[in-house]
Formats: sequence, C-alpha cells, structure tokens
Amino acid sequence: MKTLKNKLNQHYHFIGIGGIGMSALANILLQKGIKVTGSDVASSFVTDQLQTQGAEIFIGHARQNIHPSTVVVYSSDIKEENPEVRQAKLHDMPFLHRSELLHQLMCGYSPLLVTGTHGKTTTSSLLAHLLIDAGLDPTYAVGGIVRSLNSNGGYGTGPYFVAEADESDGSFLNYAPFGAIITNIDNDHLAYWNTLDSLVAGFKKFANLVQSPQHLIWCGDDEVLRSLKLKGFSYGFKEDNDLQIKNFYQAGWKNIFDISFEGIEYSEIEIPLIGGHNVLNAAAVFGLGIKIGIPEDRIRKAFACFKGVNRRAELKGECRGIAIFDDYAHHPTEIFATSRAIKQAIGQKRLVIAFQPHRYTRTQDCLNEFGPAFERADILILTDIYAAREAPIKGITNEVLLAKIQEKVFDVRYIPRPQLPSFLANFLQQDDVLVTMGAGDITKVGPEVLQILK
Repeated sequence: MKTLKNKLNQHYHFIGIGGIGMSALANILLQKGIKVTGSDVASSFVTDQLQTQGAEIFIGHARQNIHPSTVVVYSSDIKEENPEVRQAKLHDMPFLHRSELLHQLMCGYSPLLVTGTHGKTTTSSLLAHLLIDAGLDPTYAVGGIVRSLNSNGGYGTGPYFVAEADESDGSFLNYAPFGAIITNIDNDHLAYWNTLDSLVAGFKKFANLVQSPQHLIWCGDDEVLRSLKLKGFSYGFKEDNDLQIKNFYQAGWKNIFDISFEGIEYSEIEIPLIGGHNVLNAAAVFGLGIKIGIPEDRIRKAFACFKGVNRRAELKGECRGIAIFDDYAHHPTEIFATSRAIKQAIGQKRLVIAFQPHRYTRTQDCLNEFGPAFERADILILTDIYAAREAPIKGITNEVLLAKIQEKVFDVRYIPRPQLPSFLANFLQQDDVLVTMGAGDITKVGPEVLQILK
C-alpha cells in the first residue's frame, strides 16, 4: 500500500471523520482549500459542522465512498475488515494513519506539542487559544471543541503548530516537536504498551525528540516524570520546581494562583477553570507562553477570556433548580480531580455522578482505583461499560465493578444505560448537581434528562 511523503494531495477521505482527532485534521485541510470527504457510522455535531465547511460526508462505511484519486486517512480504531480499508488496499491507494497526516501538516512549522496521560486537551486548547489571542495565528489540532474558537482544528499562517501528541497508540513518537508540554504519566493505555515501564520509556523517547529544551515544560509534581531527569523546565506546586505555583485557591468556578518562574513573581493569575489539575495545566501554558516571548499581560488577558473545552465540566443546562454538567473523565485520576473540583464549586448541594466506564481493558487495569476516585460524590449512578469496539473480558462486568466501588462509596447503584435518562429525571431533586461522566455515549444523557424535565 502506498504512503505519501511531505507533499499534500488535493483530496483526502477520512474513515471515521466524526472522531475528534480526525475531524481536527479535516478542518485544517478544508481551510487550506483541499477537498475532504469522510464517512462515519452516524451524523453528529462534528460531521454537521464539517459539512457546512464543504466536506462531503457519508453516513455508513462502504467501498463506494472512496474514489481512486483519494488519499485515505484512518485512525487506530479502524479495523482491517472495514470495507473502505479493504477498498483502499485492493486498489493500492495512498493510505495514511492520522498521525502521519498530522506529521505532514506540521512540516514547515515549529510544532508545540502537548502529551501526557491526563490534561492534554485542556492544555493544548488553552495553548492554542493563547497563541491566537496573542496574534500569533497558529495552526492547531486538539482533542476537543475549544469553546472560544468553536472548533478543534484550524489553519493559521503563523510559525507555530499546536497539537496533542497521542501516547495511547505510540504515535507521539512520529513527530519532531520544537517545544512540548508533558503533563503526567499514569497507568493507562496498557493494552498498547503492555507494561508501565514501556509506557514510561515511550515518554522518555518523546522528550528526547524535542528540538529546543528551552521550550520543554514538564510536570515536576509527577514522580515518574521527575525520575526521568528531563531537560527543560519542571512546573508544579512543589518548591523545587523551576516554575512553582503558589497561593492557589478556587473561588467558585475559577482558579486564582501565583507563579514564580526564572526569578520573577507573577501574582493573582486568574482562569475560569476549576481544580488543582487545571492550575497545573494553566501553569504549563503560562510558562511556555513566557518562553516563546508572549508578554505577561497578553497571557493574563487570554486566560481571563478562555471559555474552556466541550465535555470538560461543561454545563449542559439547568431545569427545575437542577444543574447538569458533562465531563469526559474516564480514568480514576481524572474522575477524582474533576469531582473534587466540582464539589468544591457547588458547596452544600448534592453531587450526583452518573458514570459510564470506558473500555473493558481500562476497567480491568484500574478496577481497584474507581472506588476511591468517587469519594467526593454524594450519590453515584453506575451504568453499563462502554466497549468502544473491544470484546468483553471474562470477569470484568458491571456487577464486579459495582461491588468494588461499593467498598468505598456508600450510596451507589447500577442503572442500565437505556433506562438512565428516565431514572435520573425522576430521581433528581431541586438544587442537585448532576455530572454525566465518561468517554462514551453518556454525553447524550444530560440533554435527554433536560428534555424530560422540561
């Protein structure tokens, strides 16, 4: 099967174009005036948005969706038996993994890449927002819809390319970053890496790919990252970090903190995000912004008007005194950080979390960690594991996970996914705060509950 070097073709077809990483690249190509087609199993906000920008969208995968002169783009989730994959192979068509196309698109730019087990999307989105607000006109491809930009990908004429570098499939080793932020390393994606040691070694290789150590920012509060003795600048709350966060407090739905970096004190930085995890994300972007020469006042201004990212503590609506949020958190570390921050923001109100586990492999790897992750929830509603195309694993069931969580969470119950919206609409009380949580289709539940309540 043919692959392409650095020259861009004039027609690209994306198998699974509605995926957040795929659609970001499709956005960039469309804005460059390149023809884009794509297919997915269902229409969505993302496919509708691409269609309005000129993409031709096919619902359902079929061999006739692909034309002979097309470069076919796929992601790690697309299987060999997909009819469009078979068609591309049959006709020996140019065939690119998403990461290969991203690498091609970054040629000629100075890539600023964000990687890490948690926080990539918020951090890269804030970085793209900052560069745009500062007038640097970057090209960007991130893993969520940036609310201030209403997009996850855009073409710019400035020198920088902001993107997430995905460690889940090892593709972050395909790039040549000018600078980077590494947020953390946790025990995730072991279905690909097999062992935590292999995952850590992958991050070490990524850090060594960074061309300018003066633009490498990594979290020194992460003990695994610290053990790698990386070049660049460490950041975090601990005193021995190169960039130290001080005097952090959460005031309602925003964070306020100080930073000490290279002998300069930056006081009372504000950002409308919640939780210590987002202070870390913001501090990394602040440090990288300073190192690429953005004035302090421009960084502060950009932070103050950042509207966040869809599916990150996103308010879906309010009805009958009930507020409903949606969040992408699906790993125990993310769950704990997000639920703690939301509980602090809402005070005495009852926090109800509806959680959809994501993938059998992750549920297996983190089985003992989910209970402690939900300790800040007043009530936990567990629903069915979202397979994400994985085959079930023997012994990894809703019942097993429920029993494990019940060891730590007092009020937890299981509700099948089809019954979840109607159950929640009848169960919730005035002044409750509901957070739907997970990386699967639980994102649809909040709007469904609101519709029932109206």
